[in-house]
Amino acid sequence: MKRANKRVIPGFGLSMGVTLSVLSVIVLIPLASLAVFAANMSLSDVIDTITRPRVLASFEVSFITAFIASLINAVMGVVLAWVLVRYDFPFKRLLDGMIELPFALPTAVAGIALTSLTADTGLVGGFFSRFGIKIAYTRIGITIAMVFIGIPFVVRAVQPVLEKLDPAYEEAAVVLGADRGKIFRRVIFPEIMPAVFTGFGLAFGRCFGEYGSVVFIAGNKPYETEITPLIIMSELQEYDYSSASAIALVMLFASFLILFLVNLIQIRNSKILKGGN
Repeated sequence: MKRANKRVIPGFGLSMGVTLSVLSVIVLIPLASLAVFAANMSLSDVIDTITRPRVLASFEVSFITAFIASLINAVMGVVLAWVLVRYDFPFKRLLDGMIELPFALPTAVAGIALTSLTADTGLVGGFFSRFGIKIAYTRIGITIAMVFIGIPFVVRAVQPVLEKLDPAYEEAAVVLGADRGKIFRRVIFPEIMPAVFTGFGLAFGRCFGEYGSVVFIAGNKPYETEITPLIIMSELQEYDYSSASAIALVMLFASFLILFLVNLIQIRNSKILKGGN
């Protein structure tokens, strides 16, 4: 006789209803409102809005800086996760908790702090200005701000995978004569690669649409350091909700596309790993 499958949470119908309701109120309805406002414009007007030279330049700035910052986060996030998992040292828990700081810190506070630090009169910016390197109010500063707000996504995606990774495989590779580089490439990296791609995609989506921590350090020079969220805010301040929604839809589509590609890569890697086993 089959034992009754008791569930703590109520039945599927009620649980699914609550899930869809919350998802609709928090995610679907706000996103759908973008399409509603953009629908007030004709297709030609939408194309004219999103292809204006200043808007295209802002897309370029946001995309390039977000992509570079996400690549940096992918590398440094793996290093940070490795140190937190594989080594014991004083104040380890404090460092582990500080990884979450970009989540808890108001983005405006982060932007002001980074700007003060990297400006020509700041501690870091003043040092580099001696060599003719300007950080604040350039794309370098934008990238640094995006690295700051994106690094937790990669660390928290990779850290649990490293914690569950069986060290017996590494020990077997050492016995077989593999060096450290080959052990990482052949044993460790294939296991953490899906998590790295996940962290990269989440960091890219956050960086691409980031406003608060970037707007101060960007300098907002048209065609040079002006980010797309600032263009959207400018349109909203002029009460041009349709144009703001059209530009926001492009950013939404780009974020969905990068997450979709990341998921495809994850599925492909999972199939390869299962086939190898």
